[in-house]
Amino acid sequence: MNVNPIVLSIPIFFILIGVELLVERFTHQKLYRLPDAIANLSCGITSQLSGLFLRIFAIGIYQFLFEHFAFFTLDRTWFYWLMLFLLADLAYYWAHRMSHEINLFWGGHVVHHQSEEYNLSVALRQSSLQVVWTFAFSLPLAFIGFRTLDFALMSAFITLYQFWIHTEAINKMGWFEYVFNTPSHHRVHHGRNPKYIDKNHAGTLIIWDKMFGTFQEEEERPTYGITKPINSWNAVWANFSHYADMGQDLKRIPAWSDKFKYLFKKPGWLPDYLGGYRAAPEVDKSTYKKYDTPAPVALNYYVLFQYTLCLLGTALFLFNASKFSLLEKGGITVLISVVVVNCGVLFENKRWVVWSEWIRIVSYPVVLAVLTYYLSLPIWCYTLAGIYFLISFVWFYTLNKKHATVQLA
Repeated sequence: MNVNPIVLSIPIFFILIGVELLVERFTHQKLYRLPDAIANLSCGITSQLSGLFLRIFAIGIYQFLFEHFAFFTLDRTWFYWLMLFLLADLAYYWAHRMSHEINLFWGGHVVHHQSEEYNLSVALRQSSLQVVWTFAFSLPLAFIGFRTLDFALMSAFITLYQFWIHTEAINKMGWFEYVFNTPSHHRVHHGRNPKYIDKNHAGTLIIWDKMFGTFQEEEERPTYGITKPINSWNAVWANFSHYADMGQDLKRIPAWSDKFKYLFKKPGWLPDYLGGYRAAPEVDKSTYKKYDTPAPVALNYYVLFQYTLCLLGTALFLFNASKFSLLEKGGITVLISVVVVNCGVLFENKRWVVWSEWIRIVSYPVVLAVLTYYLSLPIWCYTLAGIYFLISFVWFYTLNKKHATVQLA
């Protein structure tokens, strides 16, 4: 059984998202759009899947440093836990801040900011690559002598705390705002308005932003997203789009010294001879439009059906990930990733995704049948594979035949 607190909290996440959907319904606010919510959840799925491989690497380095180079042996007193919380939260602040101020690191964090909505599903929109750039900020805690498991649990707590602050359903919170990160403070952080950019990097305690000069009060409600919208619901592309843009910029920069500077300068930086720093433009709310891909209701239901099955399968896999070999984890990760990519891109009406979905509809039941045979799974798995194939095949065929917008755009 997976003891990752993030994975164990999955049921709570969906209960709270359900509550927010009820708030949306009763207050007549427009908090969610289906393609956006699916893209957010898909980025969360790909983040957890990649974490099966990358977080082991990061935690392994922390454990090695703790075992061999810790300066102190600390007792688990109340002071130990207090200092661990404060130092882990401070390390998070600087890792988060540098993820905004260093171009290379921003590529590992930008995924979280791509949504043009602000709701609890955005909290789950996480990068698959961010840990590569940010895990080193917490390594000083290993030298001090904070145990690996204790650090991992505290880091998980700091991450879990931030789930509830991704909402527009909660306004200002009085005295609480002076010390803690809140929905109001974090809405600022997700704004693409120039005065809101690179502000309020706190995890749990907003005091770090106030101490280090990055605090900004929420004045008007922000316009959410990034200055160059991704304009896609593809969760895998979301993780690589910034690096693709960086590749194009690097081709334009002739000097190797400037190429190196480009990696570590702020996002938007270019040498003076190429125009210099590209500041975030003001947002004209009278002309601003969110990325939108209108789709027939029938497509919404089809994607919901496929995605619900994917969520159930992914949760089951993550809860039992320790039972699988590295090769098995890799194979299952690929299978899940194809589903989440297809579910997002189907809303974009791309030609290739129609063929990809047909291949998936045929191949996945075959894979289940083969595994049932070779692994001696229960005989009803054959029936399950057949039922899934029939439902998906007939449904998608009918959808393609009835709605031209699903076909070959």
